Amino acid sequence: NNSFKSLYTIFTMKLAVIATLAAGASAFAPTAQVSRSTALNAKKSPAKLQYVPCISTDDLPAPGSATSGVAGGLAICIAVDEKGSVYALGDKCPPVNQPLSFGKVEGGSISDPVLGTKFDLKTGEVNSWCPSGLGKLIGGIFDPVGVPVYPVQAKGKTVNVQVDVNYKANFEADYWSGILDAQGKSNGKYY
Repeated sequence: NNSFKSLYTIFTMKLAVIATLAAGASAFAPTAQVSRSTALNAKKSPAKLQYVPCISTDDLPAPGSATSGVAGGLAICIAVDEKGSVYALGDKCPPVNQPLSFGKVEGGSISDPVLGTKFDLKTGEVNSWCPSGLGKLIGGIFDPVGVPVYPVQAKGKTVNVQVDVNYKANFEADYWSGILDAQGKSNGKYY
């Protein structure tokens, strides 16, 4: 009788180990493919260029410097050269996306305050790619990339920048929306 209990206990333990192993293995077994798109599949709108307010003329920086603003949901760098001409560029410096608006404006270009890259004020093209010590390390990994430029105009007490007002909505149309988003509903609508 004791040997039967002993065999039964060993059999039960082995069965428990086998069941545990099978359950663990099934967690890694391939399953049927299910579409897992993270896109909202929202309809995209065509590009719509228009001038929108960015900063007040009172907030224009002194010649040789820059400031930041937002136009149409885009981060914009407003730069003023030594002669007082005003330029609008994208405010994210490649390759690590720090604000370009902290840069120094001189000689027709604005320089990245961290890596030293110089961007042409009129075209946004790279004049000098990551020339500083840290810049040579980081910039050597990436190909030189310029920044976008935007037409700019002063109207009344406002500096207006011409941007695609549908850009932000089109970008967000491909954004992930999980079971609950920041507003509490998976479709992005308010309750």
